[in-house]
Amino acid sequence: MFFSIVRSIIRLLAWILNGKPTFIGKENLPQDDNYILIAPHRSWIDIVYLVLATTPKQFSVMAKKELFKNPVFRWIITHLNAFPVDRDKPGPSAIKKPVKSLKETNLGLIIFPSGTRHSSELKGGAITIAKLSKKPIIPAVYSGPLTFSELVKRKKPVVRFGKPFYVERKIEGVKDTTAYYSDKIQTVFDELDHN
Repeated sequence: MFFSIVRSIIRLLAWILNGKPTFIGKENLPQDDNYILIAPHRSWIDIVYLVLATTPKQFSVMAKKELFKNPVFRWIITHLNAFPVDRDKPGPSAIKKPVKSLKETNLGLIIFPSGTRHSSELKGGAITIAKLSKKPIIPAVYSGPLTFSELVKRKKPVVRFGKPFYVERKIEGVKDTTAYYSDKIQTVFDELDHN
């Protein structure tokens, strides 16, 4: 409920500030199953448009534990289904919690595989979660305003969705499946960016 209310308010504000965004490839989003939405993390704005683009689906979000230090902000993001992850020492709960949520709730999962806005190196968490939950990965890329000033200048926001794929435990002829899927994800990100 809280998630839907906040999304409606943000949609109105985003429309007032920047007009109508463009969402490409929404037909790739599963309608009858949970999924893992992954995207490169470029700005605090990308999460906003990813959530708007996937309406009415609701998500949980992995967030760095530092965001939970402020009690007011912690209350807000917790009620928006965010949960903390220690990026330096991610324990087993960083995998178990989202896997359980994907299997037992109607919440999808948003993950930025690079883990931070200042990195392009893909981490393996999304791949492991997809493998254990048996839920599809949907790659997406956001392009558009990266700062508030670009937002109010009405730079066009665009979200592109790629086709879903499942992570297999074993692939014939492939020794390192995590590296295989990391390369696949990066290739899809590049293709979506250049479309």
